[in-house]
Amino acid sequence: MDAFFVSVEELYDPSLKGKPVVVGGRPNERGVVSAASYAARKFGVHSALPLRTAYKLCPQAIFVDGHPERYREYSHKVYEVLHAFSPLVEMASVDEAYLDMTGTERLYGPPLRAAHLLHDRMKAATQLNCSIGIAQSRLVAKISSDQAKPNGVLWVIPGQETAFLAPLDVRKVPGVGKVTERNLHAIGIRKVGDLAHLDEAFLEQRFGKWGMALAGKSRGLDAGGWFDTEIGEDEGPKSISHEHTFMEDTTDLALIESTLSRLCEMVGRRLREHKLSARTIQLKLRYSDFSTITRAHSVPRATQIDTELFEEIRELFRANWKAGAAVRLLGVHASGWSEGDEQLSLIGEERHERWKQTMAAADRMRDRFGESAISLAASMRGNFRERTHENPAGLPGKKGSKDSSV
Repeated sequence: MDAFFVSVEELYDPSLKGKPVVVGGRPNERGVVSAASYAARKFGVHSALPLRTAYKLCPQAIFVDGHPERYREYSHKVYEVLHAFSPLVEMASVDEAYLDMTGTERLYGPPLRAAHLLHDRMKAATQLNCSIGIAQSRLVAKISSDQAKPNGVLWVIPGQETAFLAPLDVRKVPGVGKVTERNLHAIGIRKVGDLAHLDEAFLEQRFGKWGMALAGKSRGLDAGGWFDTEIGEDEGPKSISHEHTFMEDTTDLALIESTLSRLCEMVGRRLREHKLSARTIQLKLRYSDFSTITRAHSVPRATQIDTELFEEIRELFRANWKAGAAVRLLGVHASGWSEGDEQLSLIGEERHERWKQTMAAADRMRDRFGESAISLAASMRGNFRERTHENPAGLPGKKGSKDSSV
């Protein structure tokens, strides 16, 4: 989807169209840009850029708070259009998906015609623009959709993958971030074509398994990383986490613990959505001097219950916080999924089941009225505005989401 968050905001406020718009918060806040309109991008504003930096680059921009509820709603609309085209849909994020169109030629014709039909139906159903990449691999389809932006369609004909990729910067390869880019530049690799000319053994020696994946990606193959499963398969997340940066560093213990409770709510919600229980709970604690510690604890019984997560996180925090030290950021991370449902003592099991039923009822209310519809009392003071998240609760087409049975 093209500038998805901005485009949804424009539907609610048409006066934003054509203007430099930054979604994610106010210019004096500590947060980062969630999305920028194409008019704002001309000034160097992009996602993940600090809001204050975005303001310096483009002071005339209109800064708006993100509205995750709206984005979830439109993400479901997008999914409905995609699923009508193919039963094999993989939602990579709230605004990006892969479709396997194999066997649909009789319905939609050759690839380019099918893409234009999808393009038109998406616009009619959502009033939003999208860009479509067509290729034999997800990697090339993803890159070609990026090259087609905004509002375009690009087909990389089979056999032309290497030629298409060769002149592109290595940063265009999914999974190549700043660190990998810097390491590749250090050995003279700046274009994907440079990467394709390297010996696989050299890449493996230099970068390990990731080097082998890079060799495959440079030739247009779905090699490692995000492309290990078939389209439509959902292995679920390897971990689930949420973080919050305070507007001002704080030493207020009640506020800190209330914020931790809210983060545990957000993590618990997504655990239940994916039908997962976590055995390892981790705290992230960053002080005002940017020093950061992480502390993890393995719980005796895997859990997806907000209150149980909070009990563990609060214990970790109290054992590791330097009393009186100002806190800048907090994070809660869950991993180590349990395949079974272990039993506690009768007293503990009864309490666990009560909370399990309570959380199920709360989730039903959130599904109907939004994520902020209900909250734990312990979270009220720390009930910060939900940041726009690439993979929020309620992502369509994912295991455990309300559309997973479609």
